[in-house]
Amino acid sequence: MIRMRHAVVCLIFATLVSLVLYYHSTSASVTIRALQSKVPQIVGLGDYFDLEEQDVQNQSRPISPQNGDLHASNFSTDSASSESLGTGVPTGGPRYTRNLVMARMKEENVSWLDGVDLGPDIKKFIYVADDPNAPLHPAKNKGHEVMTYLTYIIDFYDDLPDVSIFMHAHQDAWHNNELLNWDAAEMIKRLSSERVQRQGYMNMRCHWKPGCPDWIHPGQIERDKDKLEQSFMASTWAELFADKPIPAVLAQPCCSQFAVSRNQIRLTPRETYKHYRDWLLRSDIFDVTSGRIFEYLWQVIFADRSVFCPSQRTCYCDGYGVCFETDKTFDKWFELRYQRQMAEKELREWKDKAEAIEKFRDKDGRLQGIETGELQVPEIGKKEQLEALIEVKAAELERRRLEALERGRDPRIRAESDGRPWKDGDGF
Repeated sequence: MIRMRHAVVCLIFATLVSLVLYYHSTSASVTIRALQSKVPQIVGLGDYFDLEEQDVQNQSRPISPQNGDLHASNFSTDSASSESLGTGVPTGGPRYTRNLVMARMKEENVSWLDGVDLGPDIKKFIYVADDPNAPLHPAKNKGHEVMTYLTYIIDFYDDLPDVSIFMHAHQDAWHNNELLNWDAAEMIKRLSSERVQRQGYMNMRCHWKPGCPDWIHPGQIERDKDKLEQSFMASTWAELFADKPIPAVLAQPCCSQFAVSRNQIRLTPRETYKHYRDWLLRSDIFDVTSGRIFEYLWQVIFADRSVFCPSQRTCYCDGYGVCFETDKTFDKWFELRYQRQMAEKELREWKDKAEAIEKFRDKDGRLQGIETGELQVPEIGKKEQLEALIEVKAAELERRRLEALERGRDPRIRAESDGRPWKDGDGF
């Protein structure tokens, strides 16, 4: 009996020691992360701490399409000839097979896809989230575009093209790229498949705001009305990535539109993507919030990075062929845009004053019934002055944009913007 008590006491003591050691090591890791997340990043826009070296699972390998896969006959996993794309988009290298993966609702009209040039060698996979009778649809309309994206990856894991492009259903949106006129079609057409092949994962949005460089803080579990997903991030991370410590910061440009290479997708086993989808199916988090959670997790899934904020100028140049000479000339374009916007705002205010005055004008054109100081009289000649200024700024902006597009046809310039070596014949 004494020996048994002694054994129990030893067992309890050993368990307590183990727990203390585990807590100490975990606390130290969190402390280091908290400190390192506060260190200013001054050596480059994309240079952030990567604390864990994750083992690469399921390294890419040639995989043949399986017989009976949906639309398998429409796919070719081999890169095609080395001729140019022929759409005004410079490539200089081989053609790459591409899939456009799009999530839509029944009421959303995507007929715009039939009237635009998306570039060659692209197949369209349009999922209708709320129509179980549609040829392509997810198992459940939940989590916004996330359910569709994961369903596509799971269903076509063995039959992927060189590049898969994941996009929303609208052509024009504020979260598209302004230098491409906020046009999703232009983004898809001009996207550099070569950059996607080199990087593995590319966020389709170049602009940092919102999302970079410091956005979601999983440690803050208090509700933030501007970032409702933030308070759920720590618990979600623990369920999705049980083997990874929770990072201090999660950041990338919004808004869940990106391109991924076949090899990069296959670095993660299909079962893991099923695990992510199963979490989404059983989660009781509000639909919109569960979708927003993944908005800042795709870079973790595909790039194994908690913070993914590439140079905006490089994204435009190497990613889309819109190349400004320097960061200064890139910033100058947005400075001119701001000046035009301020002139447009002032013009709207002038027109509001003029309309207010007109309400007091009688049929003979005379102003009656206005007390001194009741209304502001618009400055004579100001309207024409502002309209002329807006026209000049707009012309200057378009001139600089077109010059950047022409400059982007040079593969050497694109390589320089990305900081990579280039020699004749390298293409893009």
